Amino acid sequence: MTISVDDIASPKPSSFLAYAGRNFPAQPLWGDTHLHISNSRNAGAFGVILDPDDAYRFARGEEVTTSNGLRVKLSQPPDWLVGSDHSDALGAMNEIINSNSSLIRDPKLREWHGRLNAGGEVALDATLEVIGTFARITDESLPDAIADWRSVQSVWDEFTNTADHHDTPGTFTALIGYEWTSTKAGNNLHHNVIYWDDAIRAPQMLPVTTAETFNPEDLWDWIEAYETSKGVRALALAHNGKVSSGLMFPVKTNPAAGEPLSGDYAERRAKWEPIYEITQIKGDGQAHPFLSPNDEFADYETWDKANVGPTPKDDWMLQYEYAREALKNGLKLEAQLGTNPYRFGVVGSTDSHTVLATAEAENCFGKHSGVEPEPGRWGHVVGEFDAVKILGCEMAASGYETVWAEGNTRRSIFDALERKEV
Repeated sequence: MTISVDDIASPKPSSFLAYAGRNFPAQPLWGDTHLHISNSRNAGAFGVILDPDDAYRFARGEEVTTSNGLRVKLSQPPDWLVGSDHSDALGAMNEIINSNSSLIRDPKLREWHGRLNAGGEVALDATLEVIGTFARITDESLPDAIADWRSVQSVWDEFTNTADHHDTPGTFTALIGYEWTSTKAGNNLHHNVIYWDDAIRAPQMLPVTTAETFNPEDLWDWIEAYETSKGVRALALAHNGKVSSGLMFPVKTNPAAGEPLSGDYAERRAKWEPIYEITQIKGDGQAHPFLSPNDEFADYETWDKANVGPTPKDDWMLQYEYAREALKNGLKLEAQLGTNPYRFGVVGSTDSHTVLATAEAENCFGKHSGVEPEPGRWGHVVGEFDAVKILGCEMAASGYETVWAEGNTRRSIFDALERKEV
């Protein structure tokens, strides 16, 4: 029997294009959701003199001079960046150092001014005192002048305009954001707030501060009010939870209300906190060897000394601070409450306080200006809370995150973060 070529039925391909019918973003874009500039009180107190313009120029691949006079340039710049200075006392530390008369009339701020300008160990001690004061903030602990809304509005307007200036759709995206810095009793519940919009609408509501609330649920209220009144969008990104004393991922009791977790809490958290910062300056927040004893990588970049109160770390706190346990507990909560509050996407970031979004091993400039390259830099103290000391060598390089976006624009990157396409 003879079979001709015509007798062989060849299957017809449904499409000759590998991406035909694909309906999800396919462009990976690298960026950083957590960078501090000189407007942050601890960056300014550590001697950072670079400004938002420098931060964006550096992230776009330009060469800049660091606060200590070193020339630096990235080998591969990111595609996008969120400037996220602390909202508490936004820009005030620069004004204190530069002799703003309305601020240094206050005795405490005048004392900080003198010590910060003295340099050396005197300035370092003053810097650590400033950080500790904000970490233990109460309604009475800071002078009123440091949170004057007129000064904050001016700084916020200038920052958002600078971000707009550097935002170049298709080439580089400069997202607007800030860090809400809740550290009541030293328990770190920081959240970065990221905007969908530009400098036209972002300045119309000042960033929320801990002078107004320490409660993350109030931050959700603020975002909802912003979206409702301005017709735009924002989201909250929970800070690495390793210094929260077990408050970051509750499973039974709402820490703020002192009541059992509810379905409403789960729904609101899932809506307003779609992503979580799993790694950054304070190391890896995925797992801990106490929780995952058979995982040889669970002890990578572990910070488990205390909060910044400092309250010593107890083992019971750990499962409420690490992402792997939160993901597991979230499934249990979904069965109880109807919604999984911890169904988040995860990102890494630098949390750099040098204005430089550096995460490259061969080009790491530390996370504070005091640990820029010089002999012995890793032995420098960068944080001290009573008996707890943090050295430069204990700070992680961490990294950037990737979003899968439809294009390099503010709205497409924001949409990717919100959809957890990271």
